[in-house]
Amino acid sequence: MLKQILRSRFIAAAVLGAALCSLPAHATSKEIIELQTQVQQLLDMVQRLQSTVDTRFGVLQHLVEQTADNANQMSVTVNALQQKINAQAEATNGKQDTVSGQVQSLNDSVDELKTRIAKLDKSIQDMQAQLQNIQSPPAGQAPQTQGAGGAPGQPGAASGPAANQAPPLQETFQAGVRDYNAAKYDVASGEFQDVLTYYPQDDLAGTAQFYLGEIAYRQQNYTEAVKDYNAVLESFSGSSKAPAAQLRKGLALLQLNKKDAGVHELRLLIQRHPQTPEAAQARTKLNGMGVRIVTR
Repeated sequence: MLKQILRSRFIAAAVLGAALCSLPAHATSKEIIELQTQVQQLLDMVQRLQSTVDTRFGVLQHLVEQTADNANQMSVTVNALQQKINAQAEATNGKQDTVSGQVQSLNDSVDELKTRIAKLDKSIQDMQAQLQNIQSPPAGQAPQTQGAGGAPGQPGAASGPAANQAPPLQETFQAGVRDYNAAKYDVASGEFQDVLTYYPQDDLAGTAQFYLGEIAYRQQNYTEAVKDYNAVLESFSGSSKAPAAQLRKGLALLQLNKKDAGVHELRLLIQRHPQTPEAAQARTKLNGMGVRIVTR
């Protein structure tokens, strides 16, 4: 705007000077000469002012461009710093999650060891009780009779009724599986309970306990299902059904709207049994929920 005003004034002064110079010689006088001199001075001032304005405008334009460049460089630096801070924050969170998972896994291993020790202690106590019963038969039991030649004989007819015999393991377990597949859950539960009662140390006992959890899960009794799956993980941690029990426990907790606990179980399953089909199912479930999977 300033340049346009100066240009207009310069043009007006030039036109005025040209007009004065074109006056006839007879009209020249002292006043006209002075006026011409003033006009010429005005033109010189306008030219100098124009030059000064152009110079300062150039300097100002250079400063503006330099400021814009500095602002762009600062913006790039700030963006790079922000990305670095974000990357460091993500790395820190990942390390914290990893450490948390390792600590939790260690705690679970300690709990599992305590459970095994308690189970071993109970087994020793049961063996001691059985040994004591053998050494001190219950009152009223008929003593052994002496056979011919002083050899110990068999109990006589006066002995009490024989104790209830345990049902056959394989047949009882297979019957429970058949009744489970046929949705006869009450009958199947009784048969699996018999396996646990009479054969608590057998490998099939852990599988029977797992099926009890499956029955409760199918009946939508998720609280009872969690208890049964816990029994597998605590009392039968070496069972082949342990990964499946942990997976189903996590799903049951999610059904109970206990998201944090369910996610924790699925992550723990992936950490403990990363190559199992159950771990693959846990990853799929967590991905579907939009939950980040933390691995050690």
